[in-house]
Amino acid sequence: MTEAADRLFVGGKVYTFADSAGNDDGRSGGDSEPDAEAIAVTDGEIVGVGKTSDIEFLEGVETEVVDCGGRVVLPGFVDAHTHMETLGKYEVHADLADAESAADCIERLETQAETEPDREWVLGFGYDESGWADARYLTREDLDRGSEDRPVVAVRVDMHTASLNSVALERLREELPNEDVETTGGEPTGVVVERATDVVWDAIEPDLEETRELLEAAMEYATARGVTGVHDMVRDSHAPRVYRDLAADGELPIRVRLNYWSDHVESVLETGLVTNAGSEFVRVGAIKTFTDGSIGARTAKLFDPYADAGDGDGSEDEAEAEGERGQWVVDPDELRSLVDRVDDAGLQLSVHAIGDEAIEETVSALESTSDAETARHRIEHAELATDDQLERMARARIVASMQPNFHRWAGEDGLYDRRLGDERRIRSNRLRDVLDAGVPLVFGSDCMPLDPLLGVHHAVTAPAEAQRLTVTEALQAYTAGGAFAGCDEDRLGTLEAGKQADLVVLEQSPWKQSDRIDEIDVAMTVVNGEVVSDERDR
Repeated sequence: MTEAADRLFVGGKVYTFADSAGNDDGRSGGDSEPDAEAIAVTDGEIVGVGKTSDIEFLEGVETEVVDCGGRVVLPGFVDAHTHMETLGKYEVHADLADAESAADCIERLETQAETEPDREWVLGFGYDESGWADARYLTREDLDRGSEDRPVVAVRVDMHTASLNSVALERLREELPNEDVETTGGEPTGVVVERATDVVWDAIEPDLEETRELLEAAMEYATARGVTGVHDMVRDSHAPRVYRDLAADGELPIRVRLNYWSDHVESVLETGLVTNAGSEFVRVGAIKTFTDGSIGARTAKLFDPYADAGDGDGSEDEAEAEGERGQWVVDPDELRSLVDRVDDAGLQLSVHAIGDEAIEETVSALESTSDAETARHRIEHAELATDDQLERMARARIVASMQPNFHRWAGEDGLYDRRLGDERRIRSNRLRDVLDAGVPLVFGSDCMPLDPLLGVHHAVTAPAEAQRLTVTEALQAYTAGGAFAGCDEDRLGTLEAGKQADLVVLEQSPWKQSDRIDEIDVAMTVVNGEVVSDERDR
């Protein structure tokens, strides 16, 4: 006699993605036919997928039946590159992500200061000046209006740039590296980049109690957007302890893969942690490192100078030319040394590389590892990868961990156009070419913002043909792709018997409104068979 299931999800349009090729028409983004109508779950595992009439026989006296009401059911979204603590800061502190001007940012920071008078720092996160009329960073003078007696920090969306008021500058002055502090007439403007932002992060680091507050806010935000798993980039944080404490108490609503920053590598090795070690909900991921910075901060490392590097004086001075092409955060020799050490220890590597020169050095280092084809080493962002680099990544099975939401900056007259010029803008974030080259592709948000359906929308509607995917391909990069990059394809990424019951229910079909996928609402999110977010009746 067949045992009754714990829970049945019935009456849905279920897309299992069990066939990795998908059943989309490949290019048009037209409607796709669902594979099933119902899913049966026992002990967090899928035990049956099929028509509602075929699954109903698993209903017992105590079985909970969840009616999906004809909605679209997909595998749960895996955000393969995110910063959950930072996302929590957006929720708890001033959210500057959609601010339309410097004045708008200051108003929000002033409100934050008034609302939270007992917090030592006034903090705001996610400002993006690229769409403002004057397209300039926030300055010390701007932030002094937020508060003249408390330190104020506004972090740019790329997290490679921060703006400080006079109090914050004075407090951190001795620790800020001069080369990463912007000045005018010898005086700091309040804008700092790269290593100087590390000093800022250290100064505003939350304690254990606040970290839990931030992560709980972040996870509530993420599950409301269909996210069932994250690859969290953690550094000098209490987050790993918070996640494990929550998991031990049965209170962790998403699956977490911890990618530890490279400055933790000694601790990781000393404690015997290895990639994929852990529990059903919290696992060790990769060792994360940088090569370069960001395009927004003009610190991504390029072969050729930035289009808006400045008028210059025609000098051939090597240092000046180097500055016009970005900068190394971790230089190539240091990167190769780290890659060798981490790979020898059997750990996965996750390397931030945005500019074409940075990607070149990263591919060269990763493709030479002893077991590159099975290690699933990752390049994060890979925004300006060349054809040759993509071919080599495909041969070595190096994962391209990309952020389709970055296409918000890829249109004509956008940030990429100003920084890179039209030719490099068009060949940035070439999702279509990445997939066609045979490179394993996985999507994440980098919290810019965290929203898989927004990312899918940008992947499908990207400005250039070489950047576009079909609806199915984009969704798979956020589901099966994330599972592959996390060595989890045996339990996540598709809806099949034997897999964990992580799924998302959508109000509309992304195939039927492929031009406005970002407007689709998430009706329900399920992790391990448990409903962790339910908006069906709201």
